Amino acid sequence: MRVATAPRSLARSLKKTSQAARGSQGAKSPLLWGVEDLELLTGSPVVEEIEERLHGIHREYEELDLVWVMGSALFRNYPFEMPTEQFSFDVFLQAFAAIQGSIVHLQGVEPSMRFALVPLGPPLLAYSSKSKALIKYDEATKEVVLAVDRDYEPGDQIVAWCGPQPNRRLLLNYGVVDDNNPYDKMAVTVTIPNNNDDLFRLKRAIVSSESLNLSTSQTFQLSLSKPIPDNMLPYLRLAFATAEADCRKVDFACDGTNCTISNENEALVLSALMAHIQKKLDGYLTSMDQDESTIADSASTARQVVAAKLLRGEKAILLESLGAIADRAMKLPGGGVSMLSDDAMRGVKIA
Repeated sequence: MRVATAPRSLARSLKKTSQAARGSQGAKSPLLWGVEDLELLTGSPVVEEIEERLHGIHREYEELDLVWVMGSALFRNYPFEMPTEQFSFDVFLQAFAAIQGSIVHLQGVEPSMRFALVPLGPPLLAYSSKSKALIKYDEATKEVVLAVDRDYEPGDQIVAWCGPQPNRRLLLNYGVVDDNNPYDKMAVTVTIPNNNDDLFRLKRAIVSSESLNLSTSQTFQLSLSKPIPDNMLPYLRLAFATAEADCRKVDFACDGTNCTISNENEALVLSALMAHIQKKLDGYLTSMDQDESTIADSASTARQVVAAKLLRGEKAILLESLGAIADRAMKLPGGGVSMLSDDAMRGVKIA
């Protein structure tokens, strides 16, 4: 990787930080964590993502022997033993994590050239969601370059923009968490039931219209900057509607507080959302105060620190959304919220 820099060279800085910055927060990808360390992430959606990634890697490992047999001409200069007899899954996983941690997202290129393997990229860089320094492809020189945004002194930490990735993706791929990540988000998926609902076809027609282009199982992203995402409340109002007239009253273009179709419907929508978010918060093993203590404790391991930072960011988003929804609920007659039974949910699923 060539460095396109401001007047001062980065060569000496690269040399001095090469050891200290490798895995800039020292935690490695959780793909390589043990069971005890993975328990630090309990409650986070990243746990399921880790399991899915590991399952996919294991599937690839199991297919190696078949690839070796089918493509024997490609491996004629290698030992004749099957690949899985040459190295274990643990070795394969470590190699995968090393390659994954060296992949960068290039800027200013077509999608087919979006990714590049840069072994000295991510291990030497500190990723920042707000940095103006970019890893780019230089068409003239046919090189991957780091276009920095300031001068560097020897020993300075080199920082680059990591792209619009949530923290759990940064942790999974690079073993890092960005404290001030504006792209961090938490997903909420709402599913309109297609059984025992005579209005399902109408609801499906409304959400799939050209102006909305939504589906009957739709994911919305909560964030600190937008604790109540666009279309989420209208979508839920439609999902919980029990009459055709109510379905047609749902206004997806309305962005104010006077967009309800009825107090009963709105109370149900807000109650369901608050119950879901509270359940998410209850799934964590630690409080935000405990996360803060872990981060501040010099005796904490690197994995404890990045896990606490990840959970702290997720809880902050959930609490911000919970507060915004509660503010709306307080404006309804009687406070507007209540405990929900399965019958009250009417088959609507929020996950």
